[in-house]
Amino acid sequence: MIAIIDYGMGNPASILNMIRKVGGEAILSSSVQDINAATAIILPGVGSFDNGVIRLRQLGILETLKKKILQDKIPFLGVCLGMQLLFETSEEGEEMGLGYISGSVTRFNFFERREQQKKLRVPHMGWNEISAKDDLLFRGLTENARFYFVHSYYVNCLDEANALACCHYGHPFTCAVRKDNIYGVQFHPEKSHKFGMQLFRNFLEIVKCSEHA
Repeated sequence: MIAIIDYGMGNPASILNMIRKVGGEAILSSSVQDINAATAIILPGVGSFDNGVIRLRQLGILETLKKKILQDKIPFLGVCLGMQLLFETSEEGEEMGLGYISGSVTRFNFFERREQQKKLRVPHMGWNEISAKDDLLFRGLTENARFYFVHSYYVNCLDEANALACCHYGHPFTCAVRKDNIYGVQFHPEKSHKFGMQLFRNFLEIVKCSEHA
């Protein structure tokens, strides 16, 4: 069973509906018991970095998440803010992130590029193509895949090996990451129609492989 963390940031119900649509089983929860019983975890999120960290801390689930993800190594998928929280720090706030992946989160800044100032707005919002490495999460999505983005910040991996996919908005930026069992995507697969459905199917396959390992 996939536990989709419901911590008051964004609309996790949309992800739940998409998981069910592609044949998966999932629940919305923020309880230690449900997280402990989960065979995979999805952390969605829309909003500020600090609020996300504080909310997870208030729910008392940080240690449980750490055990399940870093020790038990069950599949994990962070979406949008949920991916950014995997990193150590963010320009958006002062709280420390989960730190599962080394790196930081940076705000788009086009003010120094006057020729682009009128063309590129922040947040980056809308459909955009990505370029992904060969990985099961992006099986069938390595060419001409398009996803829906809404974000003002992007991640910088300290180790480039953790960068799984790239997008371009003014400049190239990492839009998906992986470290072992930990995945993250900056875009919203739950809003990305057939491309998002394929990504969730792929994540279900990763979960199935993990259960039978």
